[in-house]
Amino acid sequence: MTLEYWKYDAGSDSVASLVIPAALGRQRTFDLDATLRVQVPADAPESSHELAVEVDGRRLWARRIPSQNPGETDGLEYHCRLTVEADADCRVRAKASCKGSRVLSLVVEARETAY
Repeated sequence: MTLEYWKYDAGSDSVASLVIPAALGRQRTFDLDATLRVQVPADAPESSHELAVEVDGRRLWARRIPSQNPGETDGLEYHCRLTVEADADCRVRAKASCKGSRVLSLVVEARETAY
């Protein structure tokens, strides 16, 4: 059996949506990762960034932090294990918001686990 891998790279957009399609008669478990990378301006001392992750319309996690590394990059990552029931698809959405900094990349990945 080949394990599934799904990825959506939103680039510099602030929303990344991914649909894991249904599998007939088979429950699956995925490692889910959402990764946000932002550019922090050198002259924005109070900049911040936030990443929120939703599964099937329900918020799983959200975090807003002060952006560090003026003139460089900063980021946030979220990881969880996700079970997708048999015969059902799963909608994953990651949303970024920034104050002062700007989104460089936003990526959502789902890797099926063997157990």
